Amino acid sequence: MAQDVTYSSYLDLDRILGAQHPASDAHDEMLFITVHQASELWLKLCLHELEEARRRIAADDLRPSFKMLARVARAQGQLISSWDVLATMTPHDYSQIRPFLGNSSGFQSAQYRMMEFILGGRNPAMIAMHEATPEVAAGLRADLTRPSLYDEAVRLLARRGFSLPASVLERDLTAPWAASPEVEAAWAAIYRDPDAHWDLYELAEKLVDLEFHFQRWRFGHLKTVERIIGFKTGTGGTAGVPYLEAVLKQGFFPELLSVRTAI
Repeated sequence: MAQDVTYSSYLDLDRILGAQHPASDAHDEMLFITVHQASELWLKLCLHELEEARRRIAADDLRPSFKMLARVARAQGQLISSWDVLATMTPHDYSQIRPFLGNSSGFQSAQYRMMEFILGGRNPAMIAMHEATPEVAAGLRADLTRPSLYDEAVRLLARRGFSLPASVLERDLTAPWAASPEVEAAWAAIYRDPDAHWDLYELAEKLVDLEFHFQRWRFGHLKTVERIIGFKTGTGGTAGVPYLEAVLKQGFFPELLSVRTAI
């Protein structure tokens, strides 16, 4: 019954607040755990909104998708701010925790990987690290069979009358997006006459917001890692800062950035 619901029971706070299990006696391990757990909750919300936004764009039902995409951008702001909190950890603080982390790494976040896949940053090889959890790996493989958020936006441009080649509209969905001059030309037409294409113009700007905040999140990650561990190898076996620098160069919607030079 609804009258039996309490704040704690509705939010399942017993489980949430009981999910922090420090492996060391280090004071800062609680900070480390809390920041990463909270980030996963924000990622869960982002995925919830992006899945529905993708469906709405595919259905040419753009107005509701704008609210969803704007909400993701605001949630990304929370993810970005989390680095400011984690950055209060010093190299000495982290050195007390690192031996207890084993091979665990944020690089292994399945929700982060799914967000990349939905936005269009697809690399099937990345699924290998999630094979130990079959349902997660299956979910990632399933998303590779679906058009990304950007694929759906570009397909919508074609349905609205913009001339786009079959090589774009029927591309291999498992591959990363390859920049297309025809797609850039379509966005350029929209940006040159926004009043004639206002909802597509707004969609473009919502997508630019997503990429802008995603890259800010990546940059915050890079600088926080650099501040805490310098250029040491990451716990998951990645190259650490050099790897994060390389990832920062990987965009999702290249034509929405290049179009700014073209118009």
